[in-house]
Amino acid sequence: MIGNITNENGIIYYSEEALANIVGISTTECYGVVGMALKNAKDGFWQLIKSDGLNKGVKINSKENKLFIELYIIVEYGTKISIIANNIIQKIRYNVENYTGLKVTEITVNVQGVRV
Repeated sequence: MIGNITNENGIIYYSEEALANIVGISTTECYGVVGMALKNAKDGFWQLIKSDGLNKGVKINSKENKLFIELYIIVEYGTKISIIANNIIQKIRYNVENYTGLKVTEITVNVQGVRV
């Protein structure tokens, strides 16, 4: 379990996969994002992940219920990467904190490629 919230009714535990799915879906909804990227450790190539494995382009670490999120994305050619990255960061922070109640401390966006 990557994070938990305690309230008067008990404890809610969040798995890394559940949080990664929230992050992956939020990322692909942003304008200019073609998809998530997955590094193939065998030959070092970055591959575009299909919609069924969006959580594979996301790494989440947790320390004291604070989340550190790292993304690997592929962007659309002709878009301004800094604006796309800022939109992704704002959307992920809002969605994760709103849906789960966990605090997002850091979000790192790694652009692995550009597609037409």
